[in-house]
Amino acid sequence: MRIALDALGTDEAPLPEIEGALLALATEGEELTVVLVGDRPRLEEELERRGESVPRGRIEIVHAPDRILPGESPASAVRRRPDSSIVTGVRLHRDREVDAFVSAGSTGAMMAASLIFLRPLPGVDRPAIGTLLPTSIGATLMLDGGANVDCKPRHLQQFARLGHIYAQDLMGIERPRIGLLNIGEEPEKGNELSVETHALLSRAAGLHFIGNVEGREIIRGGCDVLVCDGFVGNVLLKFYESVAEFIIELLRKEMDRTGTRFDVKGAFRVLDYAEYGGAPLLGVNGLSVICHGASPPKAIGNAIGVAARAIRSKMVQHIARELARDLPAEA
Repeated sequence: MRIALDALGTDEAPLPEIEGALLALATEGEELTVVLVGDRPRLEEELERRGESVPRGRIEIVHAPDRILPGESPASAVRRRPDSSIVTGVRLHRDREVDAFVSAGSTGAMMAASLIFLRPLPGVDRPAIGTLLPTSIGATLMLDGGANVDCKPRHLQQFARLGHIYAQDLMGIERPRIGLLNIGEEPEKGNELSVETHALLSRAAGLHFIGNVEGREIIRGGCDVLVCDGFVGNVLLKFYESVAEFIIELLRKEMDRTGTRFDVKGAFRVLDYAEYGGAPLLGVNGLSVICHGASPPKAIGNAIGVAARAIRSKMVQHIARELARDLPAEA
């Protein structure tokens, strides 16, 4: 199993990537090889500095000196920067030299490169970012996490199918509960997109659709897969990411005032995105895993773990088979 890792992705690259790769190599078994994609001289220097702690037989380097910056136009940058780490990594995956690609670089560039080089699977109009949200009883998979701002009902129905398979293969839920994010539980609540999507999902064969889910039910584990458009999903994701830091700061101030001591970080570890790793772009013909730009080594290591579990479960092949059943038969 070979997983490529963008070594120019994080804000502090390449140190979090190298440390994250070493964590993954230590936890994912001897079958794993990590291919670092980035500036070879710098990577060789950093690996040499770590000496015998680096399993050199299981870590490789592919030279890619260029980096796509977050502010660049994704599609044009992918075409203008063929030697960038993102383009090089996705091409390695397209050419089957690696089994997956993980990056904490530009989300837009990851999506554009995956669409251009890997292509969507038949039956997928718009691939979606699947993001895990912590809840009181585990995690809920939300999609879309930001890939598609303007959606139609059929797109959200496809997101539900993609999430259904992810939850089965990577979360171990045989019959995942699919919920539609809305402002009320009644089928007629919400805007036109919500009402029409509810009707589609209610008729969708093979999905355990439980209806509309309000925002307050998410953190209580109201569903296993939460479906929404990318605009709403990204707003919700950014709010989630800010909650833990906000609460921790409030508790710290209170502890300083009262002189008490409490393991605040430990208590709120469940809200830390580093615990869940990366978010796969579901619906493309391959495994592209997207990480937060500020990912620490633990998050990078966990993202590699997400890719490894998807490879072992043959999740992409599973998605392709399930979607093929919904395609109209050729005349």
